Amino acid sequence: MEFSHVSILAPECMEILQPERGGVYVDCTAGGGGHSFEIARRLPEGGRLICLDRDDAALAACEKRLAPFSDRVTLVKTNFSGIGAALDMLGIEQIHGVMWDLGVSSYQLDEKGRGFSYTAEAPLDMRMDQTAAFCARDVVNGYSEAELTRVIRDYGEEKFAARVARAICEKRAEKEIETTSELAQIVHQAIPAAARFKENQHPARRTFQAIRIEVNGELDSIPPSLEEAIRRLAPGGRAAVITFHSLEDRIAKQTFANLASGCTCPPNFPVCVCGKKPTVKILNKKPILPTEAEMNDNPRSRSAKLRGVEKL
Repeated sequence: MEFSHVSILAPECMEILQPERGGVYVDCTAGGGGHSFEIARRLPEGGRLICLDRDDAALAACEKRLAPFSDRVTLVKTNFSGIGAALDMLGIEQIHGVMWDLGVSSYQLDEKGRGFSYTAEAPLDMRMDQTAAFCARDVVNGYSEAELTRVIRDYGEEKFAARVARAICEKRAEKEIETTSELAQIVHQAIPAAARFKENQHPARRTFQAIRIEVNGELDSIPPSLEEAIRRLAPGGRAAVITFHSLEDRIAKQTFANLASGCTCPPNFPVCVCGKKPTVKILNKKPILPTEAEMNDNPRSRSAKLRGVEKL
C-alpha cells in the first residue's frame, strides 16, 4: 500500500514556522512527508530540513516525496523524543524551526496489517516502529486486569475501563486474543448498550487509542521532545505542534505554558529567588482549528489543534 497522509493545518502551520526565513528546521514526525514538503519548498538557498520518524515505511515515502529537495533534506530514524541525539549526531547545535504532527498517520490506520484500526481484521500489533519487540498483543494478553484498567482509563479516557479490562481478561482466560476484530468485539460487548447507541463512533475507539499509546510510549515522549527542541531553538525560532486528542493537547499546552512563565516564587516573597525567566512567548493562546472546508475534505482533521510558540 502506498504511504498517504493528508497534511492537516498545513498553511496555518507554515504561517507559524515561517521557513522562508531560512535556517535549520526539524519535522519531528515526518510521516509521509506532507508537512516536510511544505517546509522544504519554502526554504531559501542554504536552508536545511531534518526529518525524524521511527516508521521505516514513513521514512521511505518521505524520502521519495522530498527527492526534489534532496540537497537540503536529511532523514533520521528515531522517535521524536530523540531529537537531541539526532541533532548531536548531525553536528547541529541550534535550529530555527521545529514541528510535531502527533498521533497515528492515515497510512498506519489504513494499512490493515499494522493493527491500528478496529474496523479491519489484523494481528494485534500497533507498533509505529516495526522493529520493536513490544506490541499490542503483549498488552492485551500480558497486562493484569488492574494494569489494563489503568491504561484504558488514563490513555483512552474510557469511563467503562474496568468493565472492558475485565471482559478482556475473561476472554483471554479461554483463549489468547490475537486479532483486532476479536478485541473490538470484546470491547463492543463490554460497553453498555445505552452508551454504545449514544455515540456516533465505534465503542472500541478509545480502547484502541489507549493500547496504541501504551505500546508506543507516545505521551511520555512529548514533554522531553518539546523541551529539548525549544532549548535548541535560536532566539526568534518557532515551534508548532498539532495534537489530535485531549491528552496530547493538555501536555503540549502545559509544557508551553511552563516555558512561557517567569518567576514561580510564592506571591508573598518580596524578591524573586527562583531566577526563572520565560524562554518562549505563546503565539496563539487558543488553539488554531481546521476550517470547515478542511474538515469536510478530510474528516480526520476534525479533532486537530495547532499551538505555536516563539523563542525569546
